[in-house]
Amino acid sequence: MDYKRLGARIREERLRLNLTQAQLAEAIDISDTYMGAIERGERSLTLDTLVRLVNRLGVTIDYLLSDSVMDSDANIIEQFKQIIDCQPLERKQLAINVLRAVFSYFENENT
Repeated sequence: MDYKRLGARIREERLRLNLTQAQLAEAIDISDTYMGAIERGERSLTLDTLVRLVNRLGVTIDYLLSDSVMDSDANIIEQFKQIIDCQPLERKQLAINVLRAVFSYFENENT
């Protein structure tokens, strides 16, 4: 398990929600110090804490653990979903258009 990457992903999601470490720690009933150590990858967390954390951040456990979970089509699709879920419809459409352009480029490169 890459605790540094897990902590970084937690920090990214916390910042996305404009929460301080103290606010997130209070919301999931842990100390500020422990929250900081989790984000730095210095401490592991219990399953109960992880569940409270994903519920507060509005993400899935597999998203947070994606660096430790083997990639599969379902996991990749879930990661895409996590990225675009909180975006407005206009940005979602733009993301689809960008993906189409990228895949079109790959197809043209192979011919």
